[in-house]
Amino acid sequence: MPGQLLFSSSSKQGSSCFVTNRSVMVDKCVGKSVPRKEGWEKVTGAALYVDDIVKPDMLHGATIRSTISRGKIDRITFEGDIPWDEFVIVTADDIPGENSTKMFVGEQPVLAKERVNHPEEPIVLIAHADPYLVRKARTQVKISYIEETPCLSIEDSLNKAPVVWGEDNLFKTIRINKGDVDAAQSEAEIIVEGEYFTGASEQLYIENNGMIGEYDAEEGVTVTGSMQCPYYVHPALCAVFNLPKNKVRVIQSDTGGGFGGKEDYPTIIAAHACLLAMKAGKPVKLIYDREEDMVATTKRHPSRTIIRSGHKKDGTLVFMDVDFALDGGAYMTLSPVVLSRGSIHAAGPYRCPNVKILGRAVATNYPPHGAYRGFGNPQSFFALERHMEKAAKQCGLTADEFRRRNFFREGDLTATQQVVQDRVDMRELLDQALEAADYHNKRERFKKENEGNPVKKGMGIAAFFHGSGFTGGGEQKMASIAGVEGTKDGKVRVLAASTEIGQGAKTIFSQIVADALKLPYDMIEVARPDTDDVPNSGPTVASRTCMVVGKLIQTASLALKQSLVQEGGLDEDYTPEQFAQACKDYVARNGKLRRYSQYEQPANIVWSDETYVGDAYGAYGWAIYVAEVSFDTRTYEARVNDFVALQEVGKVIHPIMAEGQVQGGVAQGIGYALYENIVWKNGRMMNGQMTNYIMPTAADLPVIRVLFAEQPYASGPQGAKGVGELPIDGPAPAIINAIEDATGVSVNQIPATPEILMKEMEAAGVC
Repeated sequence: MPGQLLFSSSSKQGSSCFVTNRSVMVDKCVGKSVPRKEGWEKVTGAALYVDDIVKPDMLHGATIRSTISRGKIDRITFEGDIPWDEFVIVTADDIPGENSTKMFVGEQPVLAKERVNHPEEPIVLIAHADPYLVRKARTQVKISYIEETPCLSIEDSLNKAPVVWGEDNLFKTIRINKGDVDAAQSEAEIIVEGEYFTGASEQLYIENNGMIGEYDAEEGVTVTGSMQCPYYVHPALCAVFNLPKNKVRVIQSDTGGGFGGKEDYPTIIAAHACLLAMKAGKPVKLIYDREEDMVATTKRHPSRTIIRSGHKKDGTLVFMDVDFALDGGAYMTLSPVVLSRGSIHAAGPYRCPNVKILGRAVATNYPPHGAYRGFGNPQSFFALERHMEKAAKQCGLTADEFRRRNFFREGDLTATQQVVQDRVDMRELLDQALEAADYHNKRERFKKENEGNPVKKGMGIAAFFHGSGFTGGGEQKMASIAGVEGTKDGKVRVLAASTEIGQGAKTIFSQIVADALKLPYDMIEVARPDTDDVPNSGPTVASRTCMVVGKLIQTASLALKQSLVQEGGLDEDYTPEQFAQACKDYVARNGKLRRYSQYEQPANIVWSDETYVGDAYGAYGWAIYVAEVSFDTRTYEARVNDFVALQEVGKVIHPIMAEGQVQGGVAQGIGYALYENIVWKNGRMMNGQMTNYIMPTAADLPVIRVLFAEQPYASGPQGAKGVGELPIDGPAPAIINAIEDATGVSVNQIPATPEILMKEMEAAGVC
């Protein structure tokens, strides 16, 4: 693999960044596992999460929600032995501006007024100084409805039974065409067809959603809380309260995880807290408990994918025809983005001259589905990699050989007709992953051991890729800005809206700036995301934080250094002490020393949002995953015994955190594949507790062996691409492929719980 370095997660390149000779040089930080910037506060308890924050005279709020899937609001009554005159009560009539939470269109109301379109839709808000009385009171708000027939499946939605959205229930339709699939039908010697399903799943971040809202007639609204995207919340609050930008302030508190679940939904909670604060004239804290967070907020989109592929007898792909459908729930929210990502990647890392992809996000009467790590790709790659397994069998090839014959090569065209320019050899990655997993030897051994053994073992492969950053011209439209500041104390402060949600953003930003300025790591600070202080560097999503925002910070750092050099206060060959003194002197003379950088799209990225033709992403991460699974024919339980995860991510900034990102993604993928089943009844989630929403614990996980390959990307900081989203795309198909290898039974839906596996195995006559 030209120019690539392959190393394992155990190959830690140093544990800290330190000055070897303070008057001569500073060791580089990038590529080393330096101490995490936020680590001390978190392990000592000094970090303040939103529920730790207390404001003077603060009230506690709660949300009263719908209990039906679809219908009209008939009457709201306040009952019971409750001192309602002491309560602050807010309905849609109290909203001073727009009753909508805007993402793509303003179709989702802040508070339902006349009708509801899903269970758990917010209708009434209440607040009181006594949080225990609030809990009691919320059970005494009674709402009666005129119920209507709901739409509760993708098929019903496509058949318009009933119409939930627009004229056809379609939030978004995407068509991708390459070559001529219809004409290519006659060239195919083998045709393979399959249908694949994935269920909804919960992000299950450690910290529940929560916000504190404040209102002042002169100053406007201020909200502090747990979130991923302060600049998503900010414009929405401007619209809800009919206020100019300078009258709305959004501050991120320490945040305990997000995984996409705190991308768009915090806007609703922020609006609710601020509406209560406006009416009360006091700060209001609105914190969800675990059950409310699980049943009311967004999930991963369920999907149904139909694939028809044509092949030569040697397995070579001739055409691929993919019908990819997502259940968007009752409101659009982020469905267009999720559909776009999944559709673009639906043909996978495989060379195919003729591709047709139809992507549709449909409306139903479930609570809205939204972003969850990988957003669209875990759904489409589950379908594709299960289909590749089926195609390999029908072509008489092993799973690895079939993929090897069809992998992209440099210069090939993707489904969107983007030229593959990454110098990544997927065949070599495949060989390395299979060797690390001892794939071939284990398969042969398992075939013998499985005979007469109630516990069957198998090996499974998944190959995939994931675009880093926003799709096409998305980054150009966002026009993100990030900066750095030389402080009066002689340190450098990073200015970005990118949030620290456990992924290590503060640390990698500090590493990038330290290396750009040749300073010690301890001289770098990171500002808390606050819309009154930091510029809009875009949302913390889509594996863009390091690659896109990190590059902006790197560029801004060089501009700051150049300003100090041009001022005459700093020589090109400076020590950290001299740099610090130059910052102090500049601030004393001129005031703030801040330099910013704005995103400029690389010239080689050309994209059409109308035709979905062109360069979908500036860079891709590439991966091969190998799972070893055992299946107990007596209990119908599947267990992952070993897992090898090999990925190419450009440049590894922090080895330990990168390893953690991959291990976390694989762990979530194992849950997605085998355990995490949402039980729905009339559109409501019935198992919204951690006692009955089954997720894998440490006892259920194998050793996850992480391997990296590096092929630096010119437009990323020191060559880095994204690493956050990629790891969750491949575990589920690798695991289900391994179950098929063990049992010979094809399972085409997840989560593959024991109940599902029992049904499939008994139908196949295996158990």
